[in-house]
Amino acid sequence: MPDSRFFTPAGPFTLQELAAAAGAEIGHGADAKRRFHSVAALGEAGPGDVSFLENRRYLDAFASTRAGCCVIDPRFADRAPAGAALLLTAKPYKGFALIAQKFFPDPAIAPGRHESAEIDPSARIAPSARVDAGAVVGARVEIGARCWIGANTVIGDGVAVAEDTVIGSNATLAYCLIGKRVLIHPGARIGSRGFGFAMDEQGAVRIPQTGRVIVGDDVEIGANACIDRGSGTDTEIGAGAMIDNLVMIGHNVKIGRGCVLVAQVGVSGSTKLGDHVMIGGQGGLAGHLTIGAGARIAAGGGVIQDVAAGAVVGGYPAVPVRQWHRQSVILARMARGKAAEDK
Repeated sequence: MPDSRFFTPAGPFTLQELAAAAGAEIGHGADAKRRFHSVAALGEAGPGDVSFLENRRYLDAFASTRAGCCVIDPRFADRAPAGAALLLTAKPYKGFALIAQKFFPDPAIAPGRHESAEIDPSARIAPSARVDAGAVVGARVEIGARCWIGANTVIGDGVAVAEDTVIGSNATLAYCLIGKRVLIHPGARIGSRGFGFAMDEQGAVRIPQTGRVIVGDDVEIGANACIDRGSGTDTEIGAGAMIDNLVMIGHNVKIGRGCVLVAQVGVSGSTKLGDHVMIGGQGGLAGHLTIGAGARIAAGGGVIQDVAAGAVVGGYPAVPVRQWHRQSVILARMARGKAAEDK
């Protein structure tokens, strides 16, 4: 259950209103005027709460839940507990997410500039934007309407931030252009110097990193994620990409539209990801690779060669996922055999 000290739900909402929000159909016999007050997990929900079922593994929890309403696939409707109102959709998790957004919308931006913020006179900040305590906004910065700049965040000279973007506290932005409706979590570092050197027996010579970071619309960048600016060409993050906490993206990387990079992923310089690529936690990609659209890389996968569009790979070095599973089984059998021989 959401803690009321931190989260205050909107509503209550009728079943009809929730069905409209989720794009779902009301189950047979349910009262469309019945009202609900919040959302909760199956095991914690009460009669005034909305929950959902997406994974078959939780069918038993669904059958015994006390939730007053559940968003489910129609295939599982016959497992519903007595008295539960059903919202039927082929995409129950998405439907539940839309309902949760209705109960807990993003907070409204209260415009204003805290007196302790340091803002260069040449910066252009929309009147409807908010700049919190201790923030530093450099020369020629542009901040669009309804943006929110968190406490102690630093926006470097020349950075442009489009409207409805929220930047958390203690973030650092430099050499970058940020799109609309972007969510940047606390501590993120965008536009830092790329890791580029010319090496010889006398040591390393730094190569000036003269590119930028271009972040498309509707991107999310997690806490303490780092995205290096390009060295000549730009580092690009496509619209709708979801980047988790502690992700590292090197210089000149191109991330396609709608990509998902889970925590601690590392993408080395000049690698290109097509649209809708998904990389599991701690996945690592070598530099100068091409990952085709729709490819999936399992958690912990180490990719050292190109991946075809739509392929699913895992392991180190990453291979087609079925091959990886077969290799794992064979190694386990060999290990058991060796152990038996040693007895």
